Amino acid sequence: MALMGYVREQVARGWGVSVVCPSDGWLGFEARAAGAHVQWFDATREPGRSTLSETARFARVVEDLDPDLVHLHSSKAGLVGRLAVRGRRPTIFQPHGWSFLAGSGVTARAALQWERLASRWTGQLVCVGEGEADVGRRHGITAPVAVVPNGVDLGRFTVSGPVDRVLTRVELGIDEAPTAVCVGRLSPQKGQRQLLQAWAKVTARVPGAQLVLVGDGPDEADLRAEAATLEGVRFVGVRTDVPRWLAAANVVVLPSAYEGAALAPMEAMAAGRSVVATRVEGIQESLPFECGELVAPGDVDALARAVALRLSRPALADLEGRRGHVHVQKHRDAATAARTVSQLSLSLLAAQRR
Repeated sequence: MALMGYVREQVARGWGVSVVCPSDGWLGFEARAAGAHVQWFDATREPGRSTLSETARFARVVEDLDPDLVHLHSSKAGLVGRLAVRGRRPTIFQPHGWSFLAGSGVTARAALQWERLASRWTGQLVCVGEGEADVGRRHGITAPVAVVPNGVDLGRFTVSGPVDRVLTRVELGIDEAPTAVCVGRLSPQKGQRQLLQAWAKVTARVPGAQLVLVGDGPDEADLRAEAATLEGVRFVGVRTDVPRWLAAANVVVLPSAYEGAALAPMEAMAAGRSVVATRVEGIQESLPFECGELVAPGDVDALARAVALRLSRPALADLEGRRGHVHVQKHRDAATAARTVSQLSLSLLAAQRR
């Protein structure tokens, strides 16, 4: 996760870093191990009746911590945080995918109006891709914007060959078979339903193939029900050892409906794995054509063909994976992104103090 790269870099600078996050995930524990102060803050993932009380609680947290700068990640944190702070402290907002793209109708219009309003309380908007920044500009979001592409902590990944892949599968307790892995929250955004719709077509072309879904989320029960009629589908839940699951794959599949700038394809390339993904902003600018294949979102037939091709031709998939690893090494090192965010933070502080 990009946030942890920022935390480590800022702690190394000698900054006092506080991470305010839910208690039910790995982030707080990893941030604490990196030297940050951690404040637990449990909240709903979506706006609702609890938003006003969450805003009041967050305002008290900010008052107690008394930070020089607040950096908010994702749309829900951006909502609660900017309502609580309202520009009284230098504020960076990083959407990781615009909220108004996630809904439709009244919900999407309300989210867009909010983002336009909240621009006045955003000292610096950080987008992780040019596509995300352009969407914001086209929709009238006027906060100063900087594009800082997501990077990968290359130290977490090694490129493994066919023998290592077999050993990894044994360690993880999965079958020795052509394997596709999909990592992401089980939600409409990440497109696992379309992947399951494609899977029967994949196994018709590649009998015995298996699909591993890493993650959890609101669609889990429905997806499990759909998968019950399919061959070779496994759900393994949220994992802290994602690099090992990527290492077990022949191909990594990312069928997202939309993204800000997805980290998953870069992590797959860092692990030396071919990637099949949807051609959406936030993915297409980070996946070179020679490292996998992009298909139109919602095109189940094209998705099935692309995945089946790489499962049936592992040498092609491995070649694409090696190319991806070289690309990430050259262009997507997380350390560079973290330094850029620290410099933006210093510049915003300096501007506010003038």
